Amino acid sequence: MLSVDEIRKFIDNDGASMKKQLAKTGIRYFEGEHDILKKRIFFTDGKGIIKEDLLRSNYKIPHPFFNLLAKQQAQYMLSGKESKFNSDIPELQTELDIYFNDNKRFKAQLYKFLLGTIVKGWEFMYAYRDDEGRTAFECADSLGVVEVRARETQDHCDYVIRWYIDRYDDECRAIKRIEVWDKSQTYYYVQIDEGDIELDKDEEFNPKPHTMLKKGKKLYRDDYGEIPFYRLDNNDNQCSDLKLIKALIDDYDVMNVGLSNNIEDTQEALYVVKGFEGDDLDELIENIKAKKHIGVAEDGGVDVQTVDIPVEARKTKMEIDKENIFFFGMGVNTEALKDSGSTVSVQIKTAYYNLDLKCEGLLPNLEEVLLKMLRLVLDEINKKNHTAYTITDVYFNFERETIINEQEKAQIALLQAQEQQTRINTLLSTAMQLGDELTVEQICDVYDLDYDEIKSKLPDPEENDPYAMVEEVPGEEGVLIE
Repeated sequence: MLSVDEIRKFIDNDGASMKKQLAKTGIRYFEGEHDILKKRIFFTDGKGIIKEDLLRSNYKIPHPFFNLLAKQQAQYMLSGKESKFNSDIPELQTELDIYFNDNKRFKAQLYKFLLGTIVKGWEFMYAYRDDEGRTAFECADSLGVVEVRARETQDHCDYVIRWYIDRYDDECRAIKRIEVWDKSQTYYYVQIDEGDIELDKDEEFNPKPHTMLKKGKKLYRDDYGEIPFYRLDNNDNQCSDLKLIKALIDDYDVMNVGLSNNIEDTQEALYVVKGFEGDDLDELIENIKAKKHIGVAEDGGVDVQTVDIPVEARKTKMEIDKENIFFFGMGVNTEALKDSGSTVSVQIKTAYYNLDLKCEGLLPNLEEVLLKMLRLVLDEINKKNHTAYTITDVYFNFERETIINEQEKAQIALLQAQEQQTRINTLLSTAMQLGDELTVEQICDVYDLDYDEIKSKLPDPEENDPYAMVEEVPGEEGVLIE
């Protein structure tokens, strides 16, 4: 078992790692806390000394493109209306719906799982038993999860440390909860600010098994046989999607605030001053900006030379940056789609091509992690129902849905219906030549119906034929016609 000193060392070393620092940058940009917020402006005063300009306009406007791109991918990957966990076995499908497909909490956690992976580069999900005694899953912030291995080269973890800030007390001290998981149980600790790490005395069982089942008055302990933490990597390097577009977003911010500053600043005009009464150049600049007047000698004057603001150049540069942000960020710029009149399905699919590529790149990693989680659930179902289901009995469906123009969709449906009606009319017009059986078979093919099932329900043709011959009635002349 890890000592408290080892726990502190692992948490401190992990928090200082370059990987966690880059993940924090991804979170900052997702929350709109861009580097532009740190922007400062300097100038050289009349004595040649560099100073920070606190009077000049210095707008700091972040543009949260990354927030949009990350949410767009996470929602698009889960956009399909079909169930994600499926089986051809009805009884198993019912169980899967309870655990996954119809479980609103799981859906919410799966979205957080994907979003955290895209923003930070990797994210965790862990298993636990809910109030009903059923295995459930919850997303765990990867910034607060530390994987501990005896050797860095081994795949499996010996321990997983999870920590999070539970609350702040009356003295504004952070109450940090720390959990240390191994293959069979969990140890609970508490830390106030940066103080000592101590066992959490509020926990009734410490350490506590992964699961505890109550039958009557007795408690039974159980475990998952593994550390039930499952990591989803965004890519091989566990890098945030921000990495490829951060410089472009920063450039867009600079161009945008530069335009705002240009418009706001009176320094876009050059003041040619003659006969200035004073000996301080800084005073002159401050009077022009703040007081809007200056004093000059009797024969002095001020000649204002305006400078054109490079509005079009900045706007063009921002449009180029924006286009590149969506292109290299592999997202869909819906505004550009609307402005270009892209309403037909082919153009919409083309616009979604890069986003589809990005989703397809992450999907194998997601399915691999979901398979590990699925094994836990199937083991639980098998124990409960005395079944022998395996992962081969389950398949995933992550088919995505794009924006489709409703008018075009209706036109396509109308054309299909008209084509179908034309085929039916042609078959009916040739029914005498084809015969009833072949005609019905062809109609079933048009409507995608099972011919054998339809045929068994059709009446006998002779029963509906008014000219069909019947047996002679003995003792009577002629033939009775019904």
